Amino acid sequence: MLKITVLCENTVGVPKGIVSEWGLSLLLETNGKKILFDTGERVSLLNNAAALEADLKSVDALVISHGHHDHTGGLRAFLRHRGRLPVYAHPGIFTLHYKSPENPSYIGIPFKQDILESLGADFIFTREPREITPGLFFSGEIPRKTTFEKTDGSLFCLENGKKIIPDPFYDDISLYCVTPAGLIIILGCAHAGLVNIVEHARKVTGINRIYGIIGGTHLGPAPAGQQEATIDYLRGLDLQFLAPNHCTGLPLISRLAGIFGQRFHFCPCGAGFTLPVKK
Repeated sequence: MLKITVLCENTVGVPKGIVSEWGLSLLLETNGKKILFDTGERVSLLNNAAALEADLKSVDALVISHGHHDHTGGLRAFLRHRGRLPVYAHPGIFTLHYKSPENPSYIGIPFKQDILESLGADFIFTREPREITPGLFFSGEIPRKTTFEKTDGSLFCLENGKKIIPDPFYDDISLYCVTPAGLIIILGCAHAGLVNIVEHARKVTGINRIYGIIGGTHLGPAPAGQQEATIDYLRGLDLQFLAPNHCTGLPLISRLAGIFGQRFHFCPCGAGFTLPVKK
């Protein structure tokens, strides 16, 4: 079983004194371990965790999906609250990420690595898949094989003082949870491409059946052709659980709700799921 609590997201779904912000953080509980996946944009994580009675002091490990501020802005506050713990991430998370090449704006991690380490972050950097607790896999770097999945052209990075457009987002990772009903794919922003991520999950785990997908899909800003091709792919998976949020965008979230019916679940801040869903 996998329990997921949405601690940070763009919208609020329950009246419990929680606040929204553009960002994402999910608390995962499986096999007696608590894994925090991302830390939101800035201020909401500790407040919302307290309101939802989610004990962040008992978190066993942190996983960072990629080096954008809306997934890492809560890092300093969380580390001060929790103290030393392992932090799993791709070695490229401190890449200098920007948006809008014509009018550059920095959107990368807002803290230096040494500051985070001084607060208790024991970074475990890896490009390879890794089982971080029984049945829960860190994806490692995602191979880009799907022809229709394109990187967002409004985002770029700096390498050796040169602009790389579009940003390849090699640091974008996901989590794969093995359940008796099939795989559950847990997304940060899916900059690597949703289809690429799912197909890599099958290779890493050796499990073909995809039970569910939750998190940011980055389909909101994607071209219409990519949106349609991805929706067709999702239809072919026979998903039993779909909970897109964050960078999926409200128009596409609403459309997916109509397509997937009872298998679809809105996923605002405050939402909680125990998977697989009991019927």
